[in-house]
Amino acid sequence: MDGAELDKAERGARFLPSGDTALTVELGERVDRSLSAAVIDLAARIDSADLAGIVEIVPTFRSLLVHYDPLLTTANALEGQITGLLAHPTAARQSGRRWRIPACYEADFAPDLDEVARRTGLSPAQVVEQHTAESYHVYMLGFLPGYPYMGDLPDAIQLPRRESPRIRVPAGSVAIATSLTAVYTIEGPAGWHLIGRTPVPFFDLRGAPPALLSPGDTVSFEATSRDAYDRLAAEVANGGFDAASLRAA
Repeated sequence: MDGAELDKAERGARFLPSGDTALTVELGERVDRSLSAAVIDLAARIDSADLAGIVEIVPTFRSLLVHYDPLLTTANALEGQITGLLAHPTAARQSGRRWRIPACYEADFAPDLDEVARRTGLSPAQVVEQHTAESYHVYMLGFLPGYPYMGDLPDAIQLPRRESPRIRVPAGSVAIATSLTAVYTIEGPAGWHLIGRTPVPFFDLRGAPPALLSPGDTVSFEATSRDAYDRLAAEVANGGFDAASLRAA
């Protein structure tokens, strides 16, 4: 999305109160990369402006949730300040980091892979090929701490969510549903189709920040063997893993 398109999206911004300590800034009604770029760009500009009273800025698919301290500012004051930022866009546009994430798609890590293959008319190997062929945009984090909503899946492997969600799935599970893919950052419930697993820690409270990914990042999955998975898992367990090794040029 070029600067003119970003500016057009931002000029249509709508402000909505979210309780008495947050303000939502809506930039559109759709879910796509161009609108996400506008959301992420505005988040960066608000952060750089260092507006008084802002506690946290949370990008979503099509909006920003701006948490603020009501003792230091008000929703009306923030709306005016953000409107000013929208009226005077900056020339620089933020670009995210690129990541290569190893994932093992063997059967014990991929309980839904055969079903996904059957329902899409592909072989399991072809499902993996489709999943690893794309570069995915990180739209937002949510649901679980650091959980990345990434898109867009190839049309050939898009399916609705599972009819029967699971109560517990392991951290690192690679999942797909609708047009999105994700990695479960901690053990939790899951309604998506599980097609693989990565040993990479996507959320670690010892990290700064604790979430590996940020909105605007780009992720590519690389199929890896069980032996390679086990070696990397051992590095993670022993404290020898460096996330920077997964960064792409």
